[in-house]
Amino acid sequence: MEIVIENLEKYYGKQCALDRVSLTIHRGMFGLLGANGSGKTTLMRILATLLPKNGGTVTIDGIPIEHTAEIRSLVGYLPQEFHMYPYYTVWQAMDYIAYLSGIRTGREERIRNMLEWVNLEEVRKKKVRQLSGGMKRRLGIAMALIHDPNVLIVDEPTAGLDPEERIRFRNLLQSFAGRRTVLLSTHIAGDVEVSCDHLAVLNRGKLLFGGDMKEFIQGAQGTIWELRGSRQETEAELAKYPEAVLISQTVKDAKDVLRVYSEERPGRMAECVMPRAEDAYMRISRRNIKSL
Repeated sequence: MEIVIENLEKYYGKQCALDRVSLTIHRGMFGLLGANGSGKTTLMRILATLLPKNGGTVTIDGIPIEHTAEIRSLVGYLPQEFHMYPYYTVWQAMDYIAYLSGIRTGREERIRNMLEWVNLEEVRKKKVRQLSGGMKRRLGIAMALIHDPNVLIVDEPTAGLDPEERIRFRNLLQSFAGRRTVLLSTHIAGDVEVSCDHLAVLNRGKLLFGGDMKEFIQGAQGTIWELRGSRQETEAELAKYPEAVLISQTVKDAKDVLRVYSEERPGRMAECVMPRAEDAYMRISRRNIKSL
């Protein structure tokens, strides 16, 4: 299973949402990282055949994206906003989606298995509107997978979830990705780092990076620093280096710890540290801004 995207373009009027994006996505978990407005949702909606493209080519398992019926049989899609069938029970909503997906025989067993897999079997008689945010997202996954697709596309699936629910949701996606392709869109770099071996970074419709997670993080080596001391000391030191970008500020052992991105050492207090995905994302985003 392979998704091949070549020179993909999408416009909304005169506004360019995707600017000649080329990308190859293989089996497993693939992260799509970018801020709001970067083009992530547009790309996913094109892959789900919900939006037409304006240029370029897209194939899924060798099938052109224009073959809508064939593509939809291969793809499951969970949008960011999930408000389907609020007055149906969980079972009724699943049954309806299964029927629309063409499942006629063995439907009850299929629904039962899916609800058990997403840990919702005990709430099958509850109305969808009564579910928590995390439960609704898991129900959305069950609906997207009811027809057993080869590709699952999920848009910002952990937004608004508490830490425990985020972990549970990521584990669900990873258990599915063992056999198939999961495309995970998010603006949370940590979710991509712990889940995906490969990723793409979009910014204002342009592809800034596409490839291996390790390569992405290694690209930030030598540019991530920590400054430790009193708040007055660290802030005063950082103020001398306007090019340095603050990534995070925490307190440890009664000392301020400032984590910053800078191409050069930002002062005598700065110590070079190992980068994380969040750091690499900050670096590539800032470099792109400077090149505009």
